[in-house]
This record gives sequence, structure tokens and C-alpha cells, in this order.
Amino acid sequence: MKVGREGDPGPESDTGADPPPPPLGPAEREELITSNIGLAHQLARRFLHRGEPLDDLVQVASVALVKSVDRFDPSRGVDFAAFATRTIIGELKRHFRDKGWAVRASRRVQELYLELGHATASLVQQLGRSPTVTELADATGASEEAVIEAIEAGQGYRAASIDANDSEEDPLSARLGEHDGNYESVEDRVLLGPALATLPAREQSILRMRFVDGLTQSEIAVAVGVSQMHVSRLLSSSLEKLREGIGHTESDQ
Repeated sequence: MKVGREGDPGPESDTGADPPPPPLGPAEREELITSNIGLAHQLARRFLHRGEPLDDLVQVASVALVKSVDRFDPSRGVDFAAFATRTIIGELKRHFRDKGWAVRASRRVQELYLELGHATASLVQQLGRSPTVTELADATGASEEAVIEAIEAGQGYRAASIDANDSEEDPLSARLGEHDGNYESVEDRVLLGPALATLPAREQSILRMRFVDGLTQSEIAVAVGVSQMHVSRLLSSSLEKLREGIGHTESDQ
């Protein structure tokens, strides 16, 4: 630190931190954003087909472009496009790391998974086939174990809705099991079967028409060729026999 004659920091004092870049004028700032918005869109499209909508990626890249303009210092002699590219790509990767994962993985794994996407695309063009784990490890400089870990973690990048269509089939939710109310009547059916088998065929038929087919006593009388009163007596008698048969079965057990 340079000190003046009376002990005060001089104009060239060094506080250890870079001073903020001088602000651009409104017109210059607007021109820099407008002329480079295409760059932001181009970089956003590089991250397409990774589970995030293009509109969201473009928005992230556009906000990053504005940040680049506000942080850019022309006096350093750095090309703005190169400076903005680093900033935009960094923001896009941060977006995927923070927002895109349905199952949170470590930052190291997330970044390697994104890097594997670039490496895979490049190797497919070079080799004409999908690269092996060893080839991906060589291309990224990571170990084979790390590559496998990143690939496995990538399976949890985006959770699929159970209502999503699977090709032309029904959605998964339509194929999942659900509670079956008939389970509650299984025991009753087990007890009823043997008792029903002891009844005469006509009585079994009348019970089936009444309680399975839902016919009225009048309709059953016409179908069987007896009076409605006789149908009523047969039903009462049959039900009583069933109760007795079920009672004997339960007592035997």
C-alpha cells in the first residue's frame, strides 16, 4: 500500500479487491445486450434435449448476458463475446445443477454428467457408435467408476409422471394395482359355495336370477313358470338352507 506524506492512503492504494467496472451508458449497455442476444440463444440451444424446456434455457442465458454486460470492464482489453460465453455457460450449468435434478446428486457428479453429454455426442460422431465407459473416461479425464456413478445418477435427473403416456399404451397410472373390494367377500364366497351346491338345481337357478342377474320375483316367476308367491317361498326357503349350511361349515372349522 502506498502512503501519502501524512500517513493517509494515496490514490494508488491497493485494498486487495478489484474495483468494480465503470458503468456503461444506457445506450451503450442496450446496444451490447441487443447485439449479443443471439449468442445467448445459441448457447442455450447447446443444452437442449437434456430435460429442460428451451424457453427456460433461453431465459437463463438472457439473464446471464445482462449480468455479463454489467460486469464487463472494457479497459481490461478482453473480448466481450468470450467473457459473456463463460458467464452464460456457467449460469446454464448452475441452472441444471440447482433446478434440473429430481433426485439431488453431488455437484461433482452433476457436472460430470453434463460433461459426459458433450463427450458422448462428440465420440458418437467420431466412432459411429455409442462410446464405452473406458472411452468416456479417457475423454473426460475421469475414472471409470466416476463415469458409471454419473451415468447412474443421470437416471434420476428427471422424474417421469405416472400419467405420462408410454408409446401407444395406457399411462402407467392406469396399469398400477389398486384396492380390490372383492377381497372382503372372498371368505363369504368360500363359505357360500359348498352350501349352494347342496340346493336343488331349480333353487340355485332362482337364487342366481334374483341376486346375480337382478331379476324381480315377477320376472323370475315368468321364467320358471310358477307363481310369484311360489318364487317368494322358494327364495325364503333357499336362503334359510344357505344360512344353516354356512353355520355348520363355520362350526366345523
